[in-house]
Amino acid sequence: MKVKPRDIQPLLKSVGKNVRAVLVFGRDEGLARERADLISKQIAPDLSDPFQVAKPALSDIKEHPSILLDELSAISMMGGRRLVRVDGAGVESTEAVKLALAGAQGDGLLVVTAGDIKPTSSLRKTFEAAKNALAIPCYEDNSRDLMGLVHSVLADAGLTATQDAVAYLVDNLGSDRMVSRGELDKLVLYKGAEGGQVTIADAEACVGDTAALGLNQIAEAVTAGDLKRLEKLLERARTAGENAIAILRTLQNRMMRIHLARGHMDQGMSAGEALGKLRPPVFYAERDRFQLELNRWQTRKVEQALDILMEAELDCKTTGNPADVICARALLRLTKAAR
Repeated sequence: MKVKPRDIQPLLKSVGKNVRAVLVFGRDEGLARERADLISKQIAPDLSDPFQVAKPALSDIKEHPSILLDELSAISMMGGRRLVRVDGAGVESTEAVKLALAGAQGDGLLVVTAGDIKPTSSLRKTFEAAKNALAIPCYEDNSRDLMGLVHSVLADAGLTATQDAVAYLVDNLGSDRMVSRGELDKLVLYKGAEGGQVTIADAEACVGDTAALGLNQIAEAVTAGDLKRLEKLLERARTAGENAIAILRTLQNRMMRIHLARGHMDQGMSAGEALGKLRPPVFYAERDRFQLELNRWQTRKVEQALDILMEAELDCKTTGNPADVICARALLRLTKAAR
């Protein structure tokens, strides 16, 4: 069964006994592992306990598909439910999972983690279709998620934080949950056991700019008209040595998707209907933002933007001017147009 984002937090505290297996997957592997551990600890507080926790190897699962069913059916030597944990699973585990879900023996819980598997993945489809299984997605933290993480970690350590310190942490932590938690743990250690309040100076002393730079972030800042964010991302891209042509082409791809959706709108579709026609589909957490951009960028405006990007790419390849300067000039021009 697919789990909606709003239903994830309650499941991290209590998974029903009617659930036989849980798949936790997504691009943010740190968040996936964290959520899988929270669910697993509902069954086995000590995940290293060999009497209550079974961790079959992926090679064994592939060779002997019945192994998961056997482990779920086994009786725990210490009483209570038994936990079966599989990390880094892929399509090779699909048949074993199907056998485990079809079986009725035992009351153990199977917890599986996987990376960014596609909706067409047989493993993901198996979990989403089963009534006695859950499929929980894990994607990169947004600002709201990061703020919740900051407050949670600091509160657990008996710490509070000033408003500017929280703002700094949210702005500088990355989208990967494991990296973000590691940076916050470093801050907690820096403050020591006496507790107190985290100031902006404390945050700056412990947490650098760990936000992962993706070229899609630059493209999104342009189409959203977010000039302040674009300037920051371009500076980081320059420092990281990102290729100007790659940046331009990433924005071209986003603009072409907007252009395709605008074509559907020009034929009478609503923005929501046009968005639903895009393939690959727009990630659900980005749908509202993308729909706003469809209303912002009229068809003629998108076509002009594509011309500007094509000209900028040609200039990068043929003129003696620095490619990063040409790229930045084009992106700033389009960002102002979006505003």
